[in-house]
Amino acid sequence: MDILTHGLLGGTLAQSSSRKEETRAATAVGFFAALVADADALIRSSSDPLLTLEYHRQFTHSLIFIPVGALLAALVLWPVLKRFHVTLDFKRTYIYALLGCATSGFLDSCTSYGTHLLWPFSGERVAWSIVPIFDPLFTLILGAAILLGWRARNTLPARIGLLLAAVYLSIGWLQHQRAEGMIRATIAQRGHDAAKLTVKPTMGNLLLWRAIYRSGDIWHVDAVRIGLGAGQVYPGTTAPVFNLSRDMPVLAATSVLYRDIQRFDFFSDGYLALHPEDPALLGDVRYAMLPTSVRPLWWIRLDTKDPEAHVQFEASRRMPSEEVDRFFGMLRGKD
Repeated sequence: MDILTHGLLGGTLAQSSSRKEETRAATAVGFFAALVADADALIRSSSDPLLTLEYHRQFTHSLIFIPVGALLAALVLWPVLKRFHVTLDFKRTYIYALLGCATSGFLDSCTSYGTHLLWPFSGERVAWSIVPIFDPLFTLILGAAILLGWRARNTLPARIGLLLAAVYLSIGWLQHQRAEGMIRATIAQRGHDAAKLTVKPTMGNLLLWRAIYRSGDIWHVDAVRIGLGAGQVYPGTTAPVFNLSRDMPVLAATSVLYRDIQRFDFFSDGYLALHPEDPALLGDVRYAMLPTSVRPLWWIRLDTKDPEAHVQFEASRRMPSEEVDRFFGMLRGKD
């Protein structure tokens, strides 16, 4: 989830549990503490671009890190609060920081990106795919609640905001189930067997969903719009499944390029295909600007001339005006 929404959820939860005289301090502590987990974005290497992908949403987003992250946040904030004459002892500061930190891994697990919530006990990336990575309505609910509670020094708006946020996530879960059911019916009508299937909301809404499934050695990408009615499937495009041993048979298994492809394959949960416009680019087909397209949002560059160099990680959010029109047409349910 975006960093603002992280802070708002952490601040709202801390505010909802605060004493009247501590409402504003609790909100600030919870907001800051909710951002501590995303400090993993600072783990990077100029020579190994994939390093940041491996560590983002990893150990700092795990359940076991919550008390540690809260302690770090409290140690940073308590001296600051004392300097501004805020009467909040260290124990209360830690409690509010704990509440803020507790929201980070959970919120990211609600998206489709995936979070190592159970690290180090499991390497699985938990991704429930019930809310977009950026959702202005969800952010607005939390923002309105936290501001009202801040101004009134009252916990009621925060509690109402958390309730509405929970309802919104529940709607996302319901929409996910409906979209998955609809695409499974479509898969059956096509006579396909879905070896892998991912259904995820598109950016900023819970109406239009992107579905990616594998049938044989082909990725199929479709859009599913789920409104109040029966719903609608928008047939998309296809791409061959990338197979390392088949598509790059002469690449040595001991090379850096080979290992980097495996690392990117793990990050992408196996959803790999060559870029439709450039076979030197290997993309993650789970993500694209247009929900019916196989043109990926990000990829790695395959330089077979220098297999001992780390791959370059690249991304593009280019969306031609024609695709923008198609996106909003599908969002409105047009044929």
